[in-house]
Amino acid sequence: MTSGIEVATECKDIFEDIRKTKLHRYVIFAIKDEREIKVEIVGERDADYDDFLEDLRKIGPEECRYAVYDYAYHHQCQGASSTCLKEKLFLMLWCPMQAKIKDKMLYSSSFAALKKEFNGVQKYIQATEFDEACMQCVEEQLRVLDRD
Repeated sequence: MTSGIEVATECKDIFEDIRKTKLHRYVIFAIKDEREIKVEIVGERDADYDDFLEDLRKIGPEECRYAVYDYAYHHQCQGASSTCLKEKLFLMLWCPMQAKIKDKMLYSSSFAALKKEFNGVQKYIQATEFDEACMQCVEEQLRVLDRD
């Protein structure tokens, strides 16, 4: 089921800025006026994961959001002594447990629109509490995609 919510052009543009030119570390999106997904917060390239979580908290404990994050971590291939830097884009649906049912339904049903628009995302994550959105939890999900 889709909600009919449109993805604003600015969302696509900022996603490409993250994916191609690495201009920003993350972006947080919100549905505005129950009609369109728009950019709400943009994280500078030198921002870290704690900054991202702080921005998610800042919007309120009952507010759903979407986020794209360019996550970087070191990976050691099996049998190798050195590590390499890996970067993976993930798209998160943040729907806290305290959010209104109507908002949860609207954000969940509109998630497919973002998935369709954002080519190049390696992982889709749904989180309802900060334990599911924490750095360790997210990194574990991204490392599953690695090949040794």
